[in-house]
Amino acid sequence: MSKRQLAMVMDLNKCIGCQTCTVACKTQWTNRNGREYMYWNNVETYPGTGYPKNWMELGGGFDAAGDLQPGVIPNLEADYGVPWDYNYESLMGGMSDSNNFHPHVSPTWGPNWDEDQGAGAFPQDNYFFYLPRICNHCTNPGCLSACPRDAIFKREEDGVVLVDLDRCQGYRYCIAGCPYKKIYFNPKISKSEKCILCFPRIEQGLPPACAQQCVGRIRFVGFLDDEESQVYKLVHKYKVALGLRSDYGTQPNVYYIPPTESPAKFDAEGKIIEGSTRLPIEELEKLFGPAVHDAIKTLKDEMKKRKETGVSELLDLLIAYQHKDMFRLDNNYYQEVAKAAKRNPLAPVDTRYIAGKFTQAGGHH
Repeated sequence: MSKRQLAMVMDLNKCIGCQTCTVACKTQWTNRNGREYMYWNNVETYPGTGYPKNWMELGGGFDAAGDLQPGVIPNLEADYGVPWDYNYESLMGGMSDSNNFHPHVSPTWGPNWDEDQGAGAFPQDNYFFYLPRICNHCTNPGCLSACPRDAIFKREEDGVVLVDLDRCQGYRYCIAGCPYKKIYFNPKISKSEKCILCFPRIEQGLPPACAQQCVGRIRFVGFLDDEESQVYKLVHKYKVALGLRSDYGTQPNVYYIPPTESPAKFDAEGKIIEGSTRLPIEELEKLFGPAVHDAIKTLKDEMKKRKETGVSELLDLLIAYQHKDMFRLDNNYYQEVAKAAKRNPLAPVDTRYIAGKFTQAGGHH
């Protein structure tokens, strides 16, 4: 058990699906060297197929008795899709026989392949919302339990889950064990890689790149034991931030404010059906469990209270008037950790990940 646990809360009522978070992560961490297909952060349209394809049906996690469940390793081409690029250089340099803009391969699948499709019949009752996903840095990670090499670990300082690349031999049990399929195999080095919660930024008091760049200000980051943080208040005080598929038994530390509003349905004559709502509560129960009912009730009660009295701490938190106030990262804490370990306070406090950063390819495939 880690001494402290960093967590993130995402407000799905504010996500506009702009993919700025995805691009921020991709350009900072996964734009080359076997990581081209990796999206440590992605924003899915829900309901939808997701990334990798049908990830919720691929197993992993734990059963009610706490035993690790078998999982499937997604296929690179069929479930992730082969990354493609476009003929920019030939078009810009006049080297192409045509002026057509086209990919260098014929794409069959990729992230956001079914973006904005959703479910229902347009225009009567169609619906969707955006679901951003990163590694949940679980308290009980399926990837960690599945690894026979002890190559995956939770940092004692903050609970961030990392891969020790020197120990990893590319068995890929971790991918099968993660029910969220948020750990990836790097074919260039035959090792697994995943979201690191931007820990080099966190340790210097900076939020993760996905949170820093978020246009909609949907992401709050802080320690779960910090009672003054937005994360603590949203998760523990008001209980409106819920874990994604907590039934997997991994105790995820990325939480979501569920969507509370959706348009009314139309009847066959195009008239509004009074009192109807397009977003089925069953879909939200599937993602966030039965607690979603109380969370939505609390959110709507606070909105009503705000209209009547002008006061609501919860809504003030969610509106996020000041961007800097969304992140309580306590870099002084990391400096004390470094000082106690007699390390340079400007260097990352964990050396296992850094030491294996340029490791050679493993001997097992």
